[in-house]
Formats: sequence, structure tokens, C-alpha cells
Amino acid sequence: MSPSGRTVYRCSECGAEHPKWGGRCDACGEWNTLVEEPLAAARGRTRGGRTQPTAPGPEPVRLADIRGERLERWRTGIAEFDYVLGGGIVPGSLVLVGGEPGIGKSTLLLQCAARLEAAGISTLYVSGEESVDQVRLRAERIDEDAGPVRLLPEVRVESILGRAGGGVTQVIFVDSIQTTYTDELDGAPGNVGQVRECAARLQRFAKETGAAVVLVGHVTRGGVIAGPKTLEHIVDTVLYFEDSAGSEFRVLRAVKNRFGSVDEVGIFEMTGAGLRPVENASAAFLAGRDTATAGSAVTALMEGTRPVLVEIQALAAKAGFGTPQRVATGLEHRRLAVLLAVLERRANLSFRDLDVFVNVTGGVRLVETGSDLAVAAALCSSLADRPLPSDALFIGEIGLGGEVRPIAALDRRVSEAERLGFRRVFVSARNRTGTGVAAVPLGTVEDLWRHVAA
Repeated sequence: MSPSGRTVYRCSECGAEHPKWGGRCDACGEWNTLVEEPLAAARGRTRGGRTQPTAPGPEPVRLADIRGERLERWRTGIAEFDYVLGGGIVPGSLVLVGGEPGIGKSTLLLQCAARLEAAGISTLYVSGEESVDQVRLRAERIDEDAGPVRLLPEVRVESILGRAGGGVTQVIFVDSIQTTYTDELDGAPGNVGQVRECAARLQRFAKETGAAVVLVGHVTRGGVIAGPKTLEHIVDTVLYFEDSAGSEFRVLRAVKNRFGSVDEVGIFEMTGAGLRPVENASAAFLAGRDTATAGSAVTALMEGTRPVLVEIQALAAKAGFGTPQRVATGLEHRRLAVLLAVLERRANLSFRDLDVFVNVTGGVRLVETGSDLAVAAALCSSLADRPLPSDALFIGEIGLGGEVRPIAALDRRVSEAERLGFRRVFVSARNRTGTGVAAVPLGTVEDLWRHVAA
């Protein structure tokens, strides 16, 4: 135990301290998030029951007086990874990469380390979960030559910083932050206090030395990074690695980036030789599309600043049981329920006796409402058993009144479709496009049904 022998209960979501355990955190309102941890020893000397002030830190400076050269990012040579980061790794930054077990986080970072070493940038790969032999086996499978990468099997943060110090190491990969611990706390590795303190120590090291630190983070069953929420606040960049069951594609998404735009995505393909960037994501997602089958529609999503074309498949079949099924993959179930209700009420289409299945190919998840029109078009096509035009794109939001609403960044989406051979786009009558693709204006979902059933 700590010298005082005292413990506190800290919320794993917001980091708030509580003197005793409770079912609910008083600060953020989350349930069953309080974790007991020992208090750290006091760092300042006390006299008469009061803590003595410490020596003052650096003098404040005016921003106008700061002169310096522009920082050059370190490019890993993996185009999709550099793109999500905003152009490469920023010196002195702290990056957190989270994802499901086995999704390829360690493989991707080992490939990055090998590429950086080949470019003359010194790296240190810290493995807290695997032995040196296990990492060597992974290195033999990937295409990159990872031989020059320095490997350190260590979990104590003091030892990690000692080995990385001296100005030799430029990029440190820590796999993972949940396995590291510091001697200053008595808690087990992975608890709230250890994760927060180790991340803070690595952050201070990065800012003071200019070395970049890349952390691997575990995720919970809810899909969020394990540990205190303050972990995501400490780091400069948070990347999530996502996939869909049975899909060979992996999506690397930036949800926080102090040195670039958020919501950027990188597309990778998992192969036996490691992760390979997908240069043309739209063509990859549309590969194998059967244009002669009813129930298939194509839309263009904006993933950050990048337009990506995806195929949406729908199947409406007679229900074999009493209650019709509503199954959606890659689309929120409540959004599907809303679109079905709008089509029934505003276009007089009946799905009440039909099982409805909607699937977004490639493991993509539809988040923005600009894909509503494509989902509705696929449903109408399956209901009428009529294939949609193979060169048609569907972009638009559908309101509760059945109206087709305009969406932003239309020209960028349509330009990507034009590059892949699409010649017409179904959009809201209030949208205007300046591209060479013919626009088919739609006012309501009734107009959509007339085009599909014609």
C-alpha cells in the first residue's frame, strides 16, 4: 500500500475522485465506473501541516517573441496512415491508437517503425504484451524489413524513458499503455491511476525531448478506449481502428487531431504480409457489384475531406413468421425504422408484411444522413424488383415529411463518382451541381418511387 495507506475511488470515465464506493459517479452520472486505487505519496515537503511551495518553473514568454522554424513531419511512407495524421507524425506529439483485439494495431505500428527506420528516423518499439520471439515472428510475416527496429520488452515506464532518453530515439511505440506501470503508484498495471500517470509521464517526455510517442490502447466491450477518459484528453491525436466481421478492410479513423482535421479515414486491406493501404477506396468498395440485381444503390459519403463511394444493398421479402424482421448492417436500426415509416406514409409503399434487410458493403458504417436517399432507393428497387441504373448515384437526406433535402459538398462527391464512370446523380431539387454528371432532381420520396417503378 501507499505510505499513508489511504485509497480513493476514481471514476474510470471522467477521473473524478470519491471518498467511498458508490454505484454511480456523482460527476458524470455513469454507473459502475468507480475503481479503487491507492493515493500517491505526496511529492512536496510539508511543514506545520502545510505543503511548502516548490521552485518556480520557466518564465512566461509572449507569443510574438517566439521564433522558430516550421516543424517537419516524419512521414512513415504508409500513405493512408500519414493522411489520417494530417501529413505524418509531428515531433513531440503523443498519438493514441485504439481498436478491437486482433484488428492489426501492433502489425500496423511495426510496419510504421520499419518504414521510419528505413528513412533514417530512429525508433524504439516497446512490447509489454508479447515476447521478443513473438514480435520477431510478426516481423517475418510483413513485407517491410523490420530488422533495424530496436525492440524493448519492458512495462515499467521509468525503464522505458531511461532507454529512450539521450536524444537518440525519435519515435517510441508503446504496445500497450494498459500494460505499463510506474513505481510511484502501488496499483496494478491497467488501473485508472497507472494509465493516467504513465500517459502523463510519456507526454512530458515527448514535449521536453521532441520525440514522438505512439501508444496502443485497448478498447472495452462498448468500443471505447479502456481507462480514464482523461487519457484521450492528454494525447494530441486519437485514432480508432475499425473493421466489420468478415471484411478484409480496416478503417483507421481520426476522432481527435491537434495537428490536422478530424474524421479523416484511412482504408487498409489485411493480408498475410501485413496491412496494405487501399489507394482507391471507392473502387475497392464497389468491386464485385452486380448491377443487374434489384436492391442495389450507390451513394457517396464524406469521410473527413475524402469522398468515398459505397454500395447499399436492400432486400424486402415476404415474412415467414408473424412479426417481420428488420435487420441492418452498417446502418443504425432506428434510422432504418424512420425511413421505412416515411416510405409507407408519404409514398404509400407497404413493408408491414415483409422482412427487410439492409447491408452496407465493405464493412462501412453509415453515419451522415446524406445516404438516406440511397437506402430508400435500394428499398424501393427491391420492393418493385427492378434494378436501378448502373451509372446512377443517390445522394440526399430524407425528412419526416418525405421531402428530399440537399446535402453539403455535393460537387466533391459527384466528381469522385464521375471519375468512376457514373453519369447521373439523383439529388434534391434544391441542390445544384457544377460537374459534368447529369442531375435528376427529386422533391419527395414519391418522385423517387416513380423513377424506380417506371
